[in-house]
Amino acid sequence: MNDGASTGADRYPGRVPPAGPLTGVKVIELAGLGPGQWGGMLLSDLGAEVLRVSRPSDVGTVRSDLGAQEGRGPAFVHDRGRRSIAIDLKSPEGRDALLDLVEEADVLFEGNRPGVTERLGIGPDDCLARNPRLVYARATGWGQDGPMAADVGHDLNYLAVSGMLSAIGPRNGPPSVPLNLLGDFGGGGALLIIGILAALLEARTNGRGQVVDAGMLDGILLLGSLFYGQRQVGMMRAERESNMLDGGAPFYAVYETADGGWMAVAPIERKFYAEFLDVLGLGSELLDVQWDTATWASTKERYAEIFRGRTRSQWEEDFSGREACVTPVLDIDEALQQPHMRARHSFVRNDGVLQPAPFPRFSRTPGRIQGPAIPAGADTRAALADWGIDETSIERLLASGAVIDNPQPAEPQSSGED
Repeated sequence: MNDGASTGADRYPGRVPPAGPLTGVKVIELAGLGPGQWGGMLLSDLGAEVLRVSRPSDVGTVRSDLGAQEGRGPAFVHDRGRRSIAIDLKSPEGRDALLDLVEEADVLFEGNRPGVTERLGIGPDDCLARNPRLVYARATGWGQDGPMAADVGHDLNYLAVSGMLSAIGPRNGPPSVPLNLLGDFGGGGALLIIGILAALLEARTNGRGQVVDAGMLDGILLLGSLFYGQRQVGMMRAERESNMLDGGAPFYAVYETADGGWMAVAPIERKFYAEFLDVLGLGSELLDVQWDTATWASTKERYAEIFRGRTRSQWEEDFSGREACVTPVLDIDEALQQPHMRARHSFVRNDGVLQPAPFPRFSRTPGRIQGPAIPAGADTRAALADWGIDETSIERLLASGAVIDNPQPAEPQSSGED
Protein backbone atom coordinates (compact mmCIF):
# COMPACT_ATOMS: atom_id res chain seq x y z
CA MET A 1 0.00 0.00 0.00
CA ASN A 2 1.22 3.52 -0.74
CA ASP A 3 2.30 5.22 2.49
CA GLY A 4 0.54 8.44 1.51
CA ALA A 5 3.65 10.54 2.01
CA SER A 6 5.88 9.96 -0.99
CA THR A 7 4.50 12.53 -3.43
CA GLY A 8 3.63 15.16 -0.84
CA ALA A 9 6.99 14.86 0.88
CA ASP A 10 8.66 16.32 -2.23
CA ARG A 11 6.53 19.44 -1.89
CA TYR A 12 6.76 19.69 1.89
CA PRO A 13 10.22 18.65 3.09
CA GLY A 14 9.04 18.54 6.71
CA ARG A 15 6.77 15.58 6.00
CA VAL A 16 7.95 12.12 7.01
CA PRO A 17 6.48 8.63 6.49
CA PRO A 18 3.94 7.57 9.12
CA ALA A 19 5.02 5.63 12.18
CA GLY A 20 3.03 4.27 15.08
CA PRO A 21 0.50 1.58 16.00
CA LEU A 22 -2.04 2.84 13.42
CA THR A 23 0.34 2.65 10.44
CA GLY A 24 -1.59 1.21 7.52
CA VAL A 25 -4.97 2.59 8.66
CA LYS A 26 -6.51 4.96 6.09
CA VAL A 27 -8.76 7.74 7.34
CA ILE A 28 -10.89 10.36 5.61
CA GLU A 29 -11.43 13.51 7.67
CA LEU A 30 -14.15 15.88 6.51
CA ALA A 31 -12.49 19.09 7.64
CA GLY A 32 -14.01 20.87 10.61
CA LEU A 33 -13.05 22.48 13.89
CA GLY A 34 -12.76 21.39 17.50
CA PRO A 35 -13.02 17.66 18.21
CA GLY A 36 -12.54 16.45 14.64
CA GLN A 37 -9.58 18.71 13.96
CA TRP A 38 -7.91 17.57 17.20
CA GLY A 39 -8.88 13.95 16.58
CA GLY A 40 -7.39 13.99 13.10
CA MET A 41 -4.10 15.20 14.56
CA LEU A 42 -4.10 12.37 17.10
CA LEU A 43 -4.82 9.67 14.50
CA SER A 44 -2.04 11.03 12.31
CA ASP A 45 0.40 11.18 15.23
CA LEU A 46 -0.31 7.50 15.92
CA GLY A 47 0.53 6.52 12.35
CA ALA A 48 -2.74 6.62 10.41
CA GLU A 49 -2.78 8.05 6.90
CA VAL A 50 -5.32 10.83 7.34
CA LEU A 51 -6.67 12.55 4.24
CA ARG A 52 -8.22 15.89 5.17
CA VAL A 53 -11.07 16.86 2.83
CA SER A 54 -11.58 20.63 2.82
CA ARG A 55 -14.16 22.83 1.16
CA PRO A 56 -13.12 24.84 -1.90
CA SER A 57 -13.81 28.00 0.13
CA ASP A 58 -11.03 26.94 2.51
CA VAL A 59 -8.37 26.92 -0.19
CA GLY A 60 -5.60 29.33 0.74
CA THR A 61 -6.36 29.14 4.46
CA VAL A 62 -5.68 26.93 7.42
CA ARG A 63 -8.69 26.28 9.59
CA SER A 64 -8.28 26.77 13.31
CA ASP A 65 -10.51 27.09 16.33
CA LEU A 66 -10.07 30.84 15.92
CA GLY A 67 -11.41 30.76 12.37
CA ALA A 68 -9.77 30.75 8.96
CA GLN A 69 -6.42 32.48 8.72
CA GLU A 70 -4.53 33.45 5.60
CA GLY A 71 -1.73 31.13 4.56
CA ARG A 72 -0.28 28.19 6.44
CA GLY A 73 -0.15 28.93 10.16
CA PRO A 74 2.45 26.98 12.15
CA ALA A 75 0.65 27.85 15.39
CA PHE A 76 -2.36 25.79 14.31
CA VAL A 77 -1.01 22.58 15.77
CA HIS A 78 -4.25 20.67 15.22
CA ASP A 79 -3.76 20.75 11.45
CA ARG A 80 -0.39 19.03 11.54
CA GLY A 81 0.54 15.77 9.88
CA ARG A 82 -2.21 15.38 7.25
CA ARG A 83 -2.42 15.70 3.51
CA SER A 84 -5.16 18.02 2.30
CA ILE A 85 -7.46 17.87 -0.70
CA ALA A 86 -10.27 20.25 -1.65
CA ILE A 87 -13.57 18.77 -2.92
CA ASP A 88 -16.85 20.47 -3.68
CA LEU A 89 -19.13 17.96 -1.99
CA LYS A 90 -22.22 19.84 -3.18
CA SER A 91 -21.45 18.83 -6.75
CA PRO A 92 -22.37 15.35 -8.05
CA GLU A 93 -18.82 14.89 -9.32
CA GLY A 94 -17.35 15.84 -5.97
CA ARG A 95 -19.72 13.50 -4.14
CA ASP A 96 -18.79 10.62 -6.44
CA ALA A 97 -15.08 11.36 -5.97
CA LEU A 98 -15.46 11.14 -2.21
CA LEU A 99 -17.35 7.85 -2.48
CA ASP A 100 -14.52 6.50 -4.62
CA LEU A 101 -12.10 7.42 -1.85
CA VAL A 102 -14.37 5.78 0.72
CA GLU A 103 -13.80 2.45 -0.98
CA GLU A 104 -10.13 2.69 0.05
CA ALA A 105 -10.74 3.94 3.59
CA ASP A 106 -10.97 2.24 6.96
CA VAL A 107 -12.50 5.26 8.70
CA LEU A 108 -14.42 8.40 7.78
CA PHE A 109 -15.32 11.01 10.35
CA GLU A 110 -17.26 14.24 10.06
CA GLY A 111 -18.49 17.04 12.33
CA ASN A 112 -21.54 18.41 10.55
CA ARG A 113 -24.99 18.88 12.01
CA PRO A 114 -27.19 15.77 11.85
CA GLY A 115 -28.57 15.17 8.35
CA VAL A 116 -26.05 17.30 6.44
CA THR A 117 -24.01 14.47 4.94
CA GLU A 118 -27.20 12.54 4.15
CA ARG A 119 -28.44 15.49 2.09
CA LEU A 120 -25.09 15.58 0.27
CA GLY A 121 -25.36 11.90 -0.60
CA ILE A 122 -22.36 10.93 1.53
CA GLY A 123 -24.15 9.83 4.69
CA PRO A 124 -23.59 6.53 6.48
CA ASP A 125 -25.87 4.50 4.21
CA ASP A 126 -24.22 5.89 1.07
CA CYS A 127 -20.71 5.24 2.34
CA LEU A 128 -21.35 1.83 3.89
CA ALA A 129 -22.95 0.71 0.63
CA ARG A 130 -19.63 1.38 -1.07
CA ASN A 131 -17.51 -0.01 1.78
CA PRO A 132 -19.30 -2.28 4.29
CA ARG A 133 -16.27 -2.42 6.60
CA LEU A 134 -16.08 1.38 6.99
CA VAL A 135 -16.19 3.01 10.43
CA TYR A 136 -18.31 6.15 9.97
CA ALA A 137 -17.83 8.46 12.97
CA ARG A 138 -19.83 11.60 13.68
CA ALA A 139 -18.74 14.36 16.08
CA THR A 140 -21.52 16.77 17.05
CA GLY A 141 -22.45 18.90 20.02
CA TRP A 142 -25.77 17.41 21.06
CA GLY A 143 -25.65 13.98 19.38
CA GLN A 144 -27.51 12.62 16.36
CA ASP A 145 -31.00 12.67 17.87
CA GLY A 146 -33.06 14.26 20.60
CA PRO A 147 -34.88 17.63 20.73
CA MET A 148 -31.64 19.66 20.70
CA ALA A 149 -29.83 17.67 17.99
CA ALA A 150 -30.15 20.41 15.34
CA ASP A 151 -29.38 23.32 17.68
CA VAL A 152 -26.22 25.36 17.26
CA GLY A 153 -23.71 25.50 20.08
CA HIS A 154 -20.11 25.50 21.18
CA ASP A 155 -18.04 23.89 23.92
CA LEU A 156 -19.32 26.30 26.58
CA ASN A 157 -22.96 25.57 25.74
CA TYR A 158 -22.54 21.80 26.05
CA LEU A 159 -20.66 22.25 29.32
CA ALA A 160 -23.43 24.50 30.61
CA VAL A 161 -26.25 22.07 29.82
CA SER A 162 -24.28 19.16 31.30
CA GLY A 163 -24.39 20.72 34.77
CA MET A 164 -20.61 20.68 35.02
CA LEU A 165 -20.14 24.40 34.33
CA SER A 166 -22.27 25.23 37.36
CA ALA A 167 -19.76 23.38 39.56
CA ILE A 168 -16.66 25.29 38.38
CA GLY A 169 -15.69 28.65 39.86
CA PRO A 170 -15.79 30.66 43.09
CA ARG A 171 -18.68 30.34 45.51
CA ASN A 172 -19.51 34.04 45.47
CA GLY A 173 -18.96 34.63 41.77
CA PRO A 174 -20.19 33.37 38.41
CA PRO A 175 -19.28 29.97 37.00
CA SER A 176 -15.76 30.18 35.56
CA VAL A 177 -15.35 29.89 31.80
CA PRO A 178 -12.68 27.22 31.35
CA LEU A 179 -10.61 26.61 28.27
CA ASN A 180 -12.38 24.32 25.81
CA LEU A 181 -10.61 21.24 27.13
CA LEU A 182 -13.69 19.51 28.55
CA GLY A 183 -16.05 19.69 25.57
CA ASP A 184 -14.08 20.01 22.36
CA PHE A 185 -11.10 17.88 23.30
CA GLY A 186 -12.00 15.70 26.30
CA GLY A 187 -15.67 14.90 25.87
CA GLY A 188 -15.42 15.47 22.12
CA GLY A 189 -12.15 14.58 20.41
CA ALA A 190 -10.81 12.04 22.90
CA LEU A 191 -14.04 10.04 23.08
CA LEU A 192 -14.50 10.33 19.32
CA ILE A 193 -11.14 8.62 18.87
CA ILE A 194 -11.95 5.98 21.48
CA GLY A 195 -15.14 5.22 19.56
CA ILE A 196 -13.30 5.06 16.25
CA LEU A 197 -10.64 2.71 17.59
CA ALA A 198 -13.19 0.43 19.25
CA ALA A 199 -15.29 0.22 16.09
CA LEU A 200 -12.18 -0.29 13.96
CA LEU A 201 -11.09 -3.20 16.14
CA GLU A 202 -14.55 -4.75 15.89
CA ALA A 203 -14.67 -4.24 12.13
CA ARG A 204 -11.36 -6.03 11.71
CA THR A 205 -12.79 -8.93 13.67
CA ASN A 206 -15.93 -9.47 11.58
CA GLY A 207 -15.49 -7.27 8.49
CA ARG A 208 -18.50 -5.07 9.23
CA GLY A 209 -18.38 -1.35 9.82
CA GLN A 210 -20.79 0.81 11.80
CA VAL A 211 -21.71 4.38 12.75
CA VAL A 212 -20.13 6.03 15.81
CA ASP A 213 -22.26 8.79 17.38
CA ALA A 214 -19.85 10.97 19.40
CA GLY A 215 -21.83 13.90 20.80
CA MET A 216 -19.80 16.26 22.97
CA LEU A 217 -22.56 16.61 25.55
CA ASP A 218 -22.58 12.85 26.11
CA GLY A 219 -18.81 12.88 26.38
CA ILE A 220 -18.89 15.59 29.05
CA LEU A 221 -21.47 13.56 30.98
CA LEU A 222 -19.11 10.60 30.95
CA LEU A 223 -16.21 12.74 32.14
CA GLY A 224 -18.41 13.97 34.98
CA SER A 225 -19.63 10.53 36.08
CA LEU A 226 -18.00 10.82 39.53
CA PHE A 227 -19.81 14.05 40.33
CA TYR A 228 -23.26 13.00 39.13
CA GLY A 229 -22.99 9.97 41.39
CA GLN A 230 -21.70 11.91 44.38
CA ARG A 231 -24.39 14.56 44.09
CA GLN A 232 -27.23 12.03 44.06
CA VAL A 233 -26.08 10.30 47.25
CA GLY A 234 -25.39 13.50 49.18
CA MET A 235 -21.60 13.46 48.89
CA MET A 236 -21.42 16.70 46.89
CA ARG A 237 -22.94 20.08 47.67
CA ALA A 238 -24.47 22.14 44.87
CA GLU A 239 -22.68 25.34 45.95
CA ARG A 240 -19.41 26.00 44.16
CA GLU A 241 -16.20 25.93 46.19
CA SER A 242 -17.88 23.82 48.87
CA ASN A 243 -16.48 20.39 48.01
CA MET A 244 -13.12 18.67 48.10
CA LEU A 245 -12.32 18.90 44.38
CA ASP A 246 -13.79 22.31 43.53
CA GLY A 247 -11.51 24.47 45.69
CA GLY A 248 -13.59 24.22 48.84
CA ALA A 249 -11.11 22.08 50.75
CA PRO A 250 -8.08 23.95 52.11
CA PHE A 251 -5.88 21.01 51.12
CA TYR A 252 -7.05 21.08 47.47
CA ALA A 253 -6.75 24.68 46.36
CA VAL A 254 -4.44 27.33 44.95
CA TYR A 255 -2.80 30.03 47.04
CA GLU A 256 -1.26 33.33 46.00
CA THR A 257 2.34 34.05 46.93
CA ALA A 258 4.07 37.28 47.92
CA ASP A 259 5.14 38.06 44.36
CA GLY A 260 1.77 37.41 42.74
CA GLY A 261 2.52 33.81 41.82
CA TRP A 262 0.42 30.81 42.78
CA MET A 263 1.01 27.43 44.39
CA ALA A 264 -1.22 24.41 43.80
CA VAL A 265 -1.86 22.43 46.97
CA ALA A 266 -3.26 18.88 46.78
CA PRO A 267 -2.16 16.69 49.74
CA ILE A 268 -5.35 14.64 50.00
CA GLU A 269 -3.87 11.58 51.73
CA ARG A 270 -3.09 11.91 55.44
CA LYS A 271 0.64 11.22 55.08
CA PHE A 272 1.00 13.89 52.40
CA TYR A 273 -1.09 16.34 54.42
CA ALA A 274 1.16 15.80 57.43
CA GLU A 275 4.18 16.62 55.26
CA PHE A 276 2.44 19.72 53.96
CA LEU A 277 1.69 20.95 57.46
CA ASP A 278 5.28 20.35 58.49
CA VAL A 279 6.63 22.52 55.66
CA LEU A 280 4.22 25.29 56.68
CA GLY A 281 5.55 25.03 60.24
CA LEU A 282 2.21 23.98 61.65
CA GLY A 283 3.19 20.56 62.91
CA SER A 284 0.17 18.28 63.31
CA GLU A 285 -2.30 20.67 64.90
CA LEU A 286 -4.65 20.60 61.89
CA LEU A 287 -4.10 17.00 60.88
CA ASP A 288 -7.01 15.50 62.80
CA VAL A 289 -9.55 18.02 61.48
CA GLN A 290 -8.57 17.66 57.82
CA TRP A 291 -12.01 16.34 56.86
CA ASP A 292 -14.06 18.54 59.19
CA THR A 293 -15.81 20.79 56.69
CA ALA A 294 -16.79 23.21 59.44
CA THR A 295 -13.10 24.18 59.73
CA TRP A 296 -12.37 24.48 56.03
CA ALA A 297 -13.09 28.20 55.58
CA SER A 298 -10.95 29.33 58.51
CA THR A 299 -8.15 26.91 57.66
CA LYS A 300 -8.12 28.10 54.07
CA GLU A 301 -7.77 31.70 55.23
CA ARG A 302 -4.89 30.69 57.46
CA TYR A 303 -3.07 28.94 54.65
CA ALA A 304 -3.67 31.90 52.34
CA GLU A 305 -2.02 34.24 54.86
CA ILE A 306 0.98 31.94 55.23
CA PHE A 307 1.51 31.57 51.47
CA ARG A 308 1.36 35.35 51.01
CA GLY A 309 4.41 35.59 53.24
CA ARG A 310 6.90 34.13 50.74
CA THR A 311 7.53 34.28 47.00
CA ARG A 312 6.68 31.45 44.64
CA SER A 313 10.32 30.52 44.16
CA GLN A 314 10.83 30.42 47.93
CA TRP A 315 7.88 28.06 48.32
CA GLU A 316 9.18 25.92 45.46
CA GLU A 317 12.46 25.57 47.32
CA ASP A 318 10.71 24.80 50.61
CA PHE A 319 8.60 22.04 49.07
CA SER A 320 11.38 20.62 46.88
CA GLY A 321 11.96 16.99 47.78
CA ARG A 322 9.01 16.90 50.20
CA GLU A 323 6.11 14.50 49.58
CA ALA A 324 3.43 17.13 50.04
CA CYS A 325 1.78 17.30 46.59
CA VAL A 326 2.53 21.00 46.19
CA THR A 327 3.64 22.51 42.88
CA PRO A 328 3.93 25.97 41.36
CA VAL A 329 1.24 27.11 38.93
CA LEU A 330 3.21 27.62 35.72
CA ASP A 331 2.12 29.81 32.86
CA ILE A 332 2.24 28.45 29.32
CA ASP A 333 5.65 29.97 28.57
CA GLU A 334 7.11 28.39 31.69
CA ALA A 335 5.54 25.00 30.93
CA LEU A 336 7.25 24.92 27.52
CA GLN A 337 10.63 25.02 29.27
CA GLN A 338 9.84 23.00 32.42
CA PRO A 339 12.77 20.62 33.18
CA HIS A 340 10.71 17.44 33.63
CA MET A 341 8.92 17.94 30.33
CA ARG A 342 12.18 18.79 28.60
CA ALA A 343 13.76 15.60 29.97
CA ARG A 344 10.84 13.54 28.61
CA HIS A 345 10.78 15.48 25.31
CA SER A 346 7.11 16.22 25.94
CA PHE A 347 7.28 19.10 23.48
CA VAL A 348 8.84 18.83 20.03
CA ARG A 349 9.60 21.52 17.49
CA ASN A 350 7.54 21.21 14.32
CA ASP A 351 6.91 23.89 11.73
CA GLY A 352 8.99 26.30 13.79
CA VAL A 353 6.97 26.10 17.01
CA LEU A 354 7.04 23.85 20.07
CA GLN A 355 4.13 21.44 20.09
CA PRO A 356 3.03 18.58 22.36
CA ALA A 357 4.66 15.36 21.22
CA PRO A 358 2.57 12.40 20.03
CA PHE A 359 0.92 10.58 22.91
CA PRO A 360 0.36 7.98 24.35
CA ARG A 361 3.89 6.57 24.18
CA PHE A 362 4.50 3.07 22.85
CA SER A 363 7.51 0.86 23.56
CA ARG A 364 7.63 -0.83 20.16
CA THR A 365 5.67 1.32 17.70
CA PRO A 366 6.07 4.96 18.77
CA GLY A 367 4.14 7.57 16.84
CA ARG A 368 5.56 10.76 15.35
CA ILE A 369 4.41 13.97 13.76
CA GLN A 370 4.09 13.32 10.04
CA GLY A 371 4.53 16.92 8.98
CA PRO A 372 3.47 20.56 9.27
CA ALA A 373 0.06 22.11 8.80
CA ILE A 374 -0.44 22.79 5.08
CA PRO A 375 -2.88 24.82 2.97
CA ALA A 376 -6.25 23.36 2.09
CA GLY A 377 -6.08 21.51 -1.22
CA ALA A 378 -2.31 21.44 -1.37
CA ASP A 379 -2.22 17.68 -2.05
CA THR A 380 -5.35 17.22 -4.14
CA ARG A 381 -3.82 15.87 -7.33
CA ALA A 382 -1.17 13.71 -5.65
CA ALA A 383 -3.43 12.33 -2.93
CA LEU A 384 -6.21 11.39 -5.35
CA ALA A 385 -3.70 9.45 -7.41
CA ASP A 386 -2.26 7.72 -4.36
CA TRP A 387 -5.76 6.73 -3.27
CA GLY A 388 -6.47 5.00 -6.56
CA ILE A 389 -8.15 7.68 -8.73
CA ASP A 390 -6.87 7.41 -12.30
CA GLU A 391 -5.27 10.36 -14.07
CA THR A 392 -8.10 10.81 -16.56
CA SER A 393 -10.65 11.07 -13.76
CA ILE A 394 -8.45 13.51 -11.86
CA GLU A 395 -8.15 15.80 -14.89
CA ARG A 396 -11.91 15.65 -15.41
CA LEU A 397 -12.56 16.54 -11.76
CA LEU A 398 -10.11 19.43 -11.88
CA ALA A 399 -11.62 20.75 -15.12
CA SER A 400 -15.14 20.65 -13.69
CA GLY A 401 -14.15 22.45 -10.50
CA ALA A 402 -15.33 19.54 -8.38
CA VAL A 403 -11.84 19.38 -6.89
CA ILE A 404 -9.19 22.06 -6.55
CA ASP A 405 -5.45 21.55 -6.48
CA ASN A 406 -3.61 24.25 -4.59
CA PRO A 407 0.11 23.48 -4.88
CA GLN A 408 2.27 25.94 -2.99
CA PRO A 409 6.00 25.85 -2.32
CA ALA A 410 6.96 25.56 1.31
CA GLU A 411 10.10 26.20 3.23
CA PRO A 412 11.79 23.19 4.79
CA GLN A 413 10.26 22.50 8.17
CA SER A 414 11.90 21.18 11.32
CA SER A 415 10.38 18.27 13.16
CA GLY A 416 12.17 16.82 16.15
CA GLU A 417 12.79 16.93 19.85
CA ASP A 418 13.49 20.20 21.58
